[in-house]
Amino acid sequence: MASLADGMTMSAKKDGLANIGGWLAMNDDELATQCRNLLILTEGFPTYGGLAGRDLEAIAQGLHEVVEHDYLRYRIRSTGYLGDALTDLGVPIVRPAGGHAVYIDAGQFLPHIAPLEYPGQALAIALYETGGIRSCEVGTVMFGRQPDGSERAAEKDLVRLAIPRRTYTQSHMDYVIEVCAEVSARAADLAGYRIVEEPPMLRHFTARFEPINGA
Repeated sequence: MASLADGMTMSAKKDGLANIGGWLAMNDDELATQCRNLLILTEGFPTYGGLAGRDLEAIAQGLHEVVEHDYLRYRIRSTGYLGDALTDLGVPIVRPAGGHAVYIDAGQFLPHIAPLEYPGQALAIALYETGGIRSCEVGTVMFGRQPDGSERAAEKDLVRLAIPRRTYTQSHMDYVIEVCAEVSARAADLAGYRIVEEPPMLRHFTARFEPINGA
């Protein structure tokens, strides 16, 4: 499968069960050399990439444990449990739920909010204000700004509910479900947002918003 790709990346912070690190791979030797040279200048030698020895050991151990069937069964079922519950509530999600996150379709969930009023951001804010649930908009805020500075609605406005590995219990999932149910009950009252401050790049990390119509 890897031979069919020009390159790939992996974050060890997801199911590598480590707190930092990852890898970058490519099938172009010249480009790989340039990347190694840049790595030396910015992070460290290719054998450790700026990581401490304990981090490298954590990644190695994590890659062993992450393929254990008991772990994979727990991981996938935890995500599926959340996805099934949200579906039962009538919350539109991307199906199947997958392994590390559930993605709510904010465009369908909040059809009264125009794409350029950022329904994904509106939902993410509502989840945090209601129950402290931290999520991530994956939609027009993240992908809408074009190279010429214009704004275009993303194909999908999603909200990612990523599930930390080996952290949450079923009671935590039940709490997330309760918060989503509360937000769903007043979804029609949620308003869109406008951006009042944004950086020239990667605005989804640090942009500032204000509600539209004083909501």
